[in-house]
Amino acid sequence: VQLQASGGGLVQAGDSLGLSCTASGRISTFRNMGWFRRAPGNERELVATISVNMGGADYADSVKGRFTISRDIAQNTVHLQMNSLKPEDTAVYYCAARRFGRDEYGVWGQETQVTVSS
Repeated sequence: VQLQASGGGLVQAGDSLGLSCTASGRISTFRNMGWFRRAPGNERELVATISVNMGGADYADSVKGRFTISRDIAQNTVHLQMNSLKPEDTAVYYCAARRFGRDEYGVWGQETQVTVSS
């Protein structure tokens, strides 16, 4: 299964942006899907994750209340809605998936750049 991310871009602080991650196969075969990001000079961090079948979501403290992760099982897609964007949200974003029985996220999509200007 391959993951295809889309939706990045350049926006101003306070704007909203949505990212999508579409899988080439059924996302219901994954336990979790998530969005990670890496800002220049920083390590990669988990931004949001969702249980594919149950729908429960978790967020990094830095994005709680501003970002929403959701999934569309029929469309094999996971979305990340980002509101009230801040310059510190500027990063390369990746979607990833974790298979059942695995601790790590082992399936990765390509990067998409999000740039928030002040």
